[in-house]
Amino acid sequence: MIEIVIINNKGENTMAVAHIRMISIIGVALITVFALTACDKEPKAKKSGQSIVSVNGSEITMLQLNDEIRRSSIRADQYEAASEKLLESLIARQLIVDEAIRNKLDRSPEVMQARERANAQVIAQAYLQGIISKIAKPSKAEIEDYYRKNPELFAQRKQFDLTTVRVATKDVSEELKKMIDGAKSVDEVVNWLDKNKIQYFRSLATRSSADLPLQLVSMLREKSKDTIFIINEQGKSVLISVNAIKDNSVSETAAAPQIERFLINQKHKEETDAEIARLRASAKIEYLNAKEAPEPNIEKSGDQLPIISLETLDSNDNPSGAVSEGAIERGISGLK
Repeated sequence: MIEIVIINNKGENTMAVAHIRMISIIGVALITVFALTACDKEPKAKKSGQSIVSVNGSEITMLQLNDEIRRSSIRADQYEAASEKLLESLIARQLIVDEAIRNKLDRSPEVMQARERANAQVIAQAYLQGIISKIAKPSKAEIEDYYRKNPELFAQRKQFDLTTVRVATKDVSEELKKMIDGAKSVDEVVNWLDKNKIQYFRSLATRSSADLPLQLVSMLREKSKDTIFIINEQGKSVLISVNAIKDNSVSETAAAPQIERFLINQKHKEETDAEIARLRASAKIEYLNAKEAPEPNIEKSGDQLPIISLETLDSNDNPSGAVSEGAIERGISGLK
């Protein structure tokens, strides 16, 4: 039997004995609890804030409940119902914590490592939040200046109608590369693949200059439509051929919200990088048995290209070429 003491608004204790059902939330909550809950074997300390529930002597406070509500982005009209559900979830979480401690799971190496990582992340985030909170929003002049200096994303934005052929990277032999260099169309390449019994997936895609890296955009605009690019990523390769290039301009008014968000994120990154650089300069850092990370595999027949997501090229979710929500922001961030 599990004892749950509910403290009413007048401070009077009401004893309630309840059977707790093990619902699906417990599986997820258990992982979260291990990572985020401080469950060292220490005397249970008095928590700050008005206590609203006591579970086996451990108090749940109004401060905790309000934090859960804030994190859940509850609307005003949902507050009462959501509060009850979130309070029950806090009770379930505390029950799991108590049982986990009883089984000494809080001392397992995996849990201790997860708790250390979560603790470090929370502290670091709090420190950086104090720095970036002082950064002013981009001015109208800054937004206008970015719009003017990036015509390929906005005023001179282009839409590319592409044919993509996806094959396994292991099948991209030197013979295939030579064939692609001499091919006059993607149809010739496909016929060669058929003849050599190489599996592939052919599709059409429509992308704008805001969706692709600037280096690739320049190549697509400068090279002839017969040029075929090879892009490798995670065991697969995409052969890209341009079918048509169309105008797809975006007005300054439409672009302003996305530019503002991008500039804000850029300022946050700059301030964060500067602070980390300052801290590194005054710190003693030693790499012990560090291994050099491998370089990404980037290839084009005759030139070097940036890595591009296969999903970005193989899907065709915007065939009209219209400006979709977030497309400009994704495009801008992809170029930096």
